Amino acid sequence: MSAKATSAKATSARSGNATEQLYALIANEEDARVCKDIPEEACREVPRNFFLILASNVLTKLGDLLISPKTVLAWLLSAVGAPALVAWLVPIRESGSMVPQMVIAAWVRRKPVRKWFWTLGSVGQAVSVVAMAGSIWFFEGYVAGGGLVAALVAFSLARGFCSVSMKDVQGKCIPKTRRGRLSGLATTIGGTATVVLTALLFWDRGDPGVGFYTVLLLLAASLWIIAGILFATIQEHEGETDGGDNAIREAFNSLSLLRDDAPFRHFVITRALLLCSALAAPYFVVLAQKEADSDWLLGVFLLASSLASSVSASFWGWMADTSSRRVMIRGASMASAVCLLVGLIALVAGERTGTIWFYPAAFFVLSIAHAGVRLGRKTYLIDMAGGNKRTDYTAVSNTVIGVLLLVTGGFTALISLISDVAVIITLGLMGLAGAISAVRLREVTSD
Repeated sequence: MSAKATSAKATSARSGNATEQLYALIANEEDARVCKDIPEEACREVPRNFFLILASNVLTKLGDLLISPKTVLAWLLSAVGAPALVAWLVPIRESGSMVPQMVIAAWVRRKPVRKWFWTLGSVGQAVSVVAMAGSIWFFEGYVAGGGLVAALVAFSLARGFCSVSMKDVQGKCIPKTRRGRLSGLATTIGGTATVVLTALLFWDRGDPGVGFYTVLLLLAASLWIIAGILFATIQEHEGETDGGDNAIREAFNSLSLLRDDAPFRHFVITRALLLCSALAAPYFVVLAQKEADSDWLLGVFLLASSLASSVSASFWGWMADTSSRRVMIRGASMASAVCLLVGLIALVAGERTGTIWFYPAAFFVLSIAHAGVRLGRKTYLIDMAGGNKRTDYTAVSNTVIGVLLLVTGGFTALISLISDVAVIITLGLMGLAGAISAVRLREVTSD
């Protein structure tokens, strides 16, 4: 063997040892290769795969910030002269990636290696974001707005591939008791980076032009491209497959899980009730705007959301590796408590509480609770099943929740005709029911 080849091999070995040592530090154990629920050959690749999945998640979380429908895309539609389309952004962004997932899953589960679906979805999201940038740069008015919304539809569909395949790849490559901290660490790093980006990009910038936001979208697209390349290098071993001639028929057949699988049905009901933590957040912002209509409040809420993720996600992740069920209970209880507290104070004292910091502080606590709810239910779903059942669980759950999200959004919109406070109290009671439902879930982390 040549001296050059020997040197390259030694460098590779040192790099591998460094990866394993860092993984052992994060895993908080002497044997970094402890494995539960994955085969021995996959166990050997865990440290490297852990950091590849982590890096991919962090990059896409940053991309999500740069094309946030609640801030960036909403501003862009107003800037190009299509404000009437703003109402479609959040429903398309959230439900568009969930509703078709049963059909996507029927295709995905036929393949023994599924990382390529995540890579495909990541590249698809990048192409969609480039199309958004092209729409606002080359067109104006509702032509530009329509192009942006059409690109968002494609973005959401591509995201559906990532959602279905991520949980399956993570379940095959990362052992139980390590999945929660992976998700938590990704959210913490992404949240911290979000704080920095918020300060650098949006703080005290006045009114940025279309050119600034076009560059911003292209930057986001590049993050998804890099994430897709990293994810493609994951060492994923072949898993279970099954066939079927018709993906749509298989998709609707998988709905029988809701009828026949009682633990899964209970989880979906619980997850539906836990939507309260996501749906309540905009109403906190609405009440804050009534308290003081200051431009800098938007920056405060962005920072509150980012800080909540960065300070709490790893904590929730480590707890989820012990019991993801208890994380859901605690997150739901916290979300319910803050909603009911805010609602009752606003009901008694009036929507104007007299202090500008009350609603941002409550929003910060709600964001911590939402991080726990989100991470707990993701870890629970990954741990509760293996093989193709995990893919089916993910697809059916997301499809049902996507539909219920639209229904619940319409329901809360009707209640808001009475008052925003009534919506917050209703969602607080919904969260309390979710916490009670989560108490009755079975433990899956230690199975």
